Amino acid sequence: MQPAFANETISEQAKLLYADNNINESFNLLLTIPQEDRTAENWLLLGNILQDRGRNEDAIFMYTQSILKDDKFYKAYYNLANSYLDADKPNMAIVEYKNVIKLRKDYAYAYYNLGCAYLKLGEYKKARKSFLDAVFYKNTEPDFYYNLAYVYKKLNKPKDAQAYLEIYNKLKENEIH
Repeated sequence: MQPAFANETISEQAKLLYADNNINESFNLLLTIPQEDRTAENWLLLGNILQDRGRNEDAIFMYTQSILKDDKFYKAYYNLANSYLDADKPNMAIVEYKNVIKLRKDYAYAYYNLGCAYLKLGEYKKARKSFLDAVFYKNTEPDFYYNLAYVYKKLNKPKDAQAYLEIYNKLKENEIH
């Protein structure tokens, strides 16, 4: 067992290496921290690295370890949900996005991705509500409006679909200028 301050230093170095795109060095450094001493953030970063490497199942394990370490760490639930969505497990993703929202009600991207999970299931009314919630908390994200337009099209509401598509186009145009 290493002294706590040594693990904190290792954690900070690993985060800096990751931010500088020295992924392998960051990963190897994190592995020097004994499992029982890893923080929720350490487990999350290990999961992110594995996710970046396309090792989704291993990433899911790391995110789960992060949640076991700190069940209030919304980022771990969010990344776990994203991994489930990437693995085409939308029902499992929905459970985790709802956990994120319980912990952080204003996290627009959780609502957005929850809507994407509902889209995969063909549950357009639930997707619409999730996308509308995402827009409520962050009204400057073009993709939120694009997916709203898509949902309204699927719900056979072409006027609403067109209105949201126009907002999407205006936001995209503003990104360019």
